[in-house]
Amino acid sequence: MSSVVEQTADRPTAAARPRRRPAAVLQGVAIALGLVLMIGGFALIAIDYRPYKIPTASMSPTLQIGDTVLARKIGGGAVGRGDVVVFRDQDWGGELMVKRVVAVGGDTVATTGAEHRLTVDGQPVEEPYLAAKGLQGESFSVTVPPGRLFLLGDNRLGSLDSRTHLEVDGGTVPAGAVEARVEATVLPFGRTGELGRSTAFDALKGPAAGEPGPLQPAAYATVAGAALIVVVSAAGGVAGLARRFRRGSGS
Repeated sequence: MSSVVEQTADRPTAAARPRRRPAAVLQGVAIALGLVLMIGGFALIAIDYRPYKIPTASMSPTLQIGDTVLARKIGGGAVGRGDVVVFRDQDWGGELMVKRVVAVGGDTVATTGAEHRLTVDGQPVEEPYLAAKGLQGESFSVTVPPGRLFLLGDNRLGSLDSRTHLEVDGGTVPAGAVEARVEATVLPFGRTGELGRSTAFDALKGPAAGEPGPLQPAAYATVAGAALIVVVSAAGGVAGLARRFRRGSGS
């Protein structure tokens, strides 16, 4: 009877296995961190915000025709005076619109004096965001019903807003019609930037303009993560070429 002899290849011991260089380990950690920052920041923006295109000059100069803005999704209960909001109301044609909230439920909003200056509950409001000073259209006075909002465009002489619909609930819209609050302009690139919180109504009691959401830190995280990945990958590539060059020079 013949015997069978098995041959096995010699396996390298643990000590003989090549170890990863510390630089390679650090590179992997840095790339992983970059991915977490980039994906996390982008995901937060995608979940919390929606883009909208501005079709008219009614919010000029704050928002101009053709601007693409990012608006954070909020409920009507989170809206305050001074917020620039995206809303849809069937009594206004059912189209998405962007206007500024100037009065909330229970407020009496009016324009008075020769220049028809805006007042809320009898208190004059300084509005630095207006397109022009002086006469701002026809005078009016409305007491806003509970749960509703009074909205105006920053371009008071070129905006179809609550003043145009005074015959229906005093020109007000339900707070629940609000879909989002505008927080930044993203296009065109020359106008990219945060909208900024309005302080025009802070002297009044009641809900004021909301604080910015996480858009800015999320955007910074996305950009920083992408930049970290690019820089670390480029540095790793350069280091690899340098090692090959040294080996070639030494042979």
